[in-house]
Amino acid sequence: MPTLLAPALTPIAFVQSIVLAYERRGLDPVDTLKQAQIPPDTLKDPAARITALQFERLSGAAMQELDDEGLGWFSRRLPWGSYGMLARASISAPNLGVALQRWCRHHGLIADDITLSLSVSGQTATLTISEHRDLGALREFCLVSVLRNFHGLACWFIDSRIPLTGAQFPFAAPAHQDVYQVLFSAPALYSSGQAAIQFDASYLSLPLRRDEAALRQMLQRALPLTVLQYRRDRLLVQRVRQALASQSTTIHNADDLAALLNISPRTLHRQLKDEGASLQTLKDEVRQARATNLLLRTTRPIKQVALAAGFQNDKSFIRAFKGWTGQSPTVFRQAGPS
Repeated sequence: MPTLLAPALTPIAFVQSIVLAYERRGLDPVDTLKQAQIPPDTLKDPAARITALQFERLSGAAMQELDDEGLGWFSRRLPWGSYGMLARASISAPNLGVALQRWCRHHGLIADDITLSLSVSGQTATLTISEHRDLGALREFCLVSVLRNFHGLACWFIDSRIPLTGAQFPFAAPAHQDVYQVLFSAPALYSSGQAAIQFDASYLSLPLRRDEAALRQMLQRALPLTVLQYRRDRLLVQRVRQALASQSTTIHNADDLAALLNISPRTLHRQLKDEGASLQTLKDEVRQARATNLLLRTTRPIKQVALAAGFQNDKSFIRAFKGWTGQSPTVFRQAGPS
């Protein structure tokens, strides 16, 4: 087995929690620790750390050996495949918000020791964990893991990096609190109410980008979400669409749009390209949607529709509309909704 060369950042306290789950079941974790290349003596050093890959191997093997994806957190086991079942129940959702609401609701059906709730206030979405019993020695490991899995699943659903804007925990700052910046990449508050994470609520409107085949592949491994990194943030496309739709009269070119989004024009074009989109395509989508709505829901003259859709004259609008639909605006309006 090759040596696992990577920054050792995962605190030994999480390994000790898994060992405790073994002890409560009357089982010996020595083989599982060996598989993850964790020397038993390491458990005696409270300052010791292991790599993310080591921890993924350890937790994955432990989940299967204990037949408990909760790793001892809850009053009843979560048999292998429990979280896969929740993911399947969520993957058909029309957007991330609905998918995560389903996840929270269904999680309560398999583990009633805690309740997950997703709320939105202004531009901030918050995932909160309510505890219904004393989680004991596994409390920190449980709350951190549930928050990380929720965040990882959300990123996986939309294939996008979702930056967290905050994280809070009901326990005092642990000795390994420096790791929390790595785990959550957000300011952390301790001894503060309930466990929770916050992020931009705009992500909730993004469509899911995964299907059943991708889900089957993801579920072949245990907890891949806790270490998987996403290079891109797919929210920019959505932000551009919203800006073009709501600020059409003030956005005349890429420089105007970039200034509104607080990024450079070069970054705007590069990131849209990385997300498989272009500014012109998005402008056309917004214009077509606005024009279609006005043609079908109002009796405005074609010239007024053209101006409202962002065209300088009706001739350029008619030409563009034919390119989009294969019909002139007049014929499209007469045909009515399809």
